[in-house]
Amino acid sequence: MTDSAGAVDNSAVGDKSAVGERSVVEGGGLTVSVVIPARNDAAALDRCLAALGWQTVAPLEVVVVDNASTDATAAVARRHGARVVTETRVGIPMAAAAGYDAAGGEVIARLDADSVPGADWVGRITTVMADCRWDAVTGVGRFYELPRTGGAVAAVYLGAYYLLCHAALGHHALWGSSMAVRRSAWLDVRDGVHDDDAELHDDLDLAFALGPRCAIRLDRSLRVGVSARSLVGGAQLRRRFRRAFRTISVNSEVLPPWQRWAVRLRPERQAS
Repeated sequence: MTDSAGAVDNSAVGDKSAVGERSVVEGGGLTVSVVIPARNDAAALDRCLAALGWQTVAPLEVVVVDNASTDATAAVARRHGARVVTETRVGIPMAAAAGYDAAGGEVIARLDADSVPGADWVGRITTVMADCRWDAVTGVGRFYELPRTGGAVAAVYLGAYYLLCHAALGHHALWGSSMAVRRSAWLDVRDGVHDDDAELHDDLDLAFALGPRCAIRLDRSLRVGVSARSLVGGAQLRRRFRRAFRTISVNSEVLPPWQRWAVRLRPERQAS
C-alpha cells in the first residue's frame, strides 16, 4: 500500500495540455487515465507528453508520477498540462502503484517516460477495452535509436519476454511501456501487488496479481517507440533478468506456475 509519502499536486500549467481539446467520449464512452512513472527523465518525458498531446482520442487525464526526481521532470509534466503525483519512495513499483491509485479513469493506461505512442494509441485502448471480456491489454514496441533494426530487435526481445512469462503466468504478461488495465481490476488486486520492492518488474508483478483467470489481450497495434537504453551493457541486462526471476519467484510463493495453469485450464474457464 502507498503511505503518506505519496502526494498529489493538481496544478497543471503550460501552453498545451497533454489531454488536448478533443472529447474524451470519442472512444465509446470509456474514460482513460494515462499514468507515467518518471525519475530524472525530463527530456524523454517531454517527447512522450508531446506525443500524447496529439492523440485522436484524448485521455481523461495524464498522471505523471515524479519519483523523487532532482531534474525538471515535474516542471515538464506541468508544462504539458499533466497532473503531478509525488512518490518519494524510489522505485518503479512504488511510483506505478501511486499513479494507479491516483487515476480516475475507468481504464488506467501506462507508458514509460521514454515511450512515444502513435496518435491512435489511446483510441485503440478504448476500442479494445470497450469489450468487457478483457481485464487488460498490452502492446509491442520498437527501439527508436535503431532506425533500421529497432523493430526486429524489439520483436525478438519482447517475444522472448512474453513467451517466458506466459509459461510462468499461464496467460499473457503485461509490458509497462504500452499497456492498460481496468481500474476495477486494479482495485480488486491492489493489496496483492508488491509495491514495496524496487527490485521487481512492476508490470509482471501486476500480471501475476491479476490472477490465472484474468483475460489479457496482446494487441500488436498498440505499438510505441521506446529507448534501447535498458538493454545497453551487461549490467543493465543482468539487472533486468535478475528482477524478472525475482518477480517470478516472489509470486510463485503465492501460487506456483503449475497451480496457475491448473486453474487456467479448468473446463469452466473459456480460452481467452
